[in-house]
Amino acid sequence: MNFLCRESLGWRRRIQFPKPFYHQTRLVRTSRRPGIQIKEARSPLSQPWITYPASIILLASAGWIAYDNSQPVRHVVLAVVRCSRLGVAAALGAVDYKATFARSYPTDAEYTQAVSECHTRSAQRVLRALLANGGVFIKIGQHMASLYVLPVEWTSTMRPLQDRCEPTAYDAVDALFRTDIGQPITEVFDEFDPNPIGVASLAQVHIARLRETGEEVAVKLQHPHLAEFCEIDMKMVEATLGWIKYWFPEFEFTWLGEEMRTNLPKEMNFILEAHNSERTIDDFKSIDTSLYIPKVITATKKVLIMEYIEGGRVDDLKYLADAHIDRNKVALELSRIFNQMVFVNGWFHADPHPGNLLIRPAPKTSRSPYNFEIVLLDHGLYFDLDPALRANYAKLWLSLIAPASPETTLDRRKYAELVGNIGPDLYPVFEAALTGRAALEGTVRDNEDDGSFHRATSMIDMEPQSNAELDAIRNAVVKTEGLLTSVFDVLRRVPRRILMVLKLNDLTRSLDHSLMTTHSNIRIFLIMAKYCTYAVWQIERKRLIDAMQHSGVFTYSLLRSYFSCWWKFEKAYTKLVILEMVMDFEAYTVITKAWVKGWWKRGFEGAHQAAAGLAY
Repeated sequence: MNFLCRESLGWRRRIQFPKPFYHQTRLVRTSRRPGIQIKEARSPLSQPWITYPASIILLASAGWIAYDNSQPVRHVVLAVVRCSRLGVAAALGAVDYKATFARSYPTDAEYTQAVSECHTRSAQRVLRALLANGGVFIKIGQHMASLYVLPVEWTSTMRPLQDRCEPTAYDAVDALFRTDIGQPITEVFDEFDPNPIGVASLAQVHIARLRETGEEVAVKLQHPHLAEFCEIDMKMVEATLGWIKYWFPEFEFTWLGEEMRTNLPKEMNFILEAHNSERTIDDFKSIDTSLYIPKVITATKKVLIMEYIEGGRVDDLKYLADAHIDRNKVALELSRIFNQMVFVNGWFHADPHPGNLLIRPAPKTSRSPYNFEIVLLDHGLYFDLDPALRANYAKLWLSLIAPASPETTLDRRKYAELVGNIGPDLYPVFEAALTGRAALEGTVRDNEDDGSFHRATSMIDMEPQSNAELDAIRNAVVKTEGLLTSVFDVLRRVPRRILMVLKLNDLTRSLDHSLMTTHSNIRIFLIMAKYCTYAVWQIERKRLIDAMQHSGVFTYSLLRSYFSCWWKFEKAYTKLVILEMVMDFEAYTVITKAWVKGWWKRGFEGAHQAAAGLAY
């Protein structure tokens, strides 16, 4: 019997079972002899200290191989990680807001401070998530930084995103250039600076010199990773914002995802950017303007080669002083350029910020009526305004500029609804977003006005913004129940085109302040009023001429309407021109006084610096 047992065991050992079946094949030796115990042979995989680490290493290795070699797997993993960052930040912010508003506070000052701190915490969470994700998410933060209706804690927190963009390495740029142009960088350019002069969320710009012509050019190159992750990032943003809307309906940002879905593909197509710049040049070709747009030399979807323009920032007071450029005229000319786009051309630059503007002394061949040119860059995103929307938007501004009366108040609310889908309950928030100031007299109810500052009746009689007005705006944002929700509601309702126009308004106001202009704070609104008046007249004139062509040129009622509209336009326009002349004389007087004061203290050098707004 022992012999048979030994033989059977030897035979069993000689059989090689496949390794996956080891856990099923367990050898058990038995004996009929009492008192003899034979131990069970155990598979190594039955030992937990071996099984679990081995499984983890095996799964991690398989996951890494799949991530490194499979694009779909990589996209799924990155989508989960990037989406979770943004989703967690947004959800924590919503919970933070709910908890902050639910608490009771002994004093108004403590409540104001608590809400302000909540704004800051929530904005910083989102900022960290956007920076970690990079790419198109930076674009979202830049857009939020430019929305005046958001609390100042949000806009100031997001503002650094304008400058926090990581450059793409030269090797990756060269590979992209070779793929899009069909030649390496060294064959197209004699010189190419590998260090970009500017880095944005979607592209970066290098200085180079063309081999064929020797011309110095600016080369705009799209970040290579954008194409791979653009679609998945947009889907992630839409999904995240949809979850936020589902769980916290009052915090709705789905409009941001819709805007990104519509606009991002346009901004990533440099061929479209070249077409936009050409159309804008054509729009201004018959106008005496200081606007200059660099000529495009070559454009592909991801590479744009254009004329290189050297200049300074439009708000660089020292640069303006050294070039003997009047800062008042710069501010006014900026306002004219953008108002021409919005109210007359109906085709406007939709991504304005100081980084997209340069100023330089006007060359001899310039058409500028002044001694400077304003260079407009980055033409990736433009919007159009149809005549009806332009007319209603112009009439809205004219009603804000007109003296207050019951009829004017009704007009303001009427055109706000036609332009921005804004009802009476949201009108005060919308008006503040338009003007950048506290609501005008008659906009808010008497019980909501604490009387801490003087409210203007119209844009024309506005005084410089006081500290009391600034405090009232901050307190309203943090104290007024439901105001934050109203802001989100305004952003959701207002058409995207009007939101982009609001960005233009913010730019001209902020630059007027940065340039330390000596004219009245309402001076740029007079320029807007002139363009609004002209736009309404032109649209009405076209309507009447079309009616005359249909009914006859000598139709009495149409002729009477035509001359009535013309006379109304001439009177209003002339009044605005006279008011402009008075304000410009006052501004010149302020500069003259500063010049004399500077000359008295430090001679002609001090006079020059004082007149330029510099310390002397």
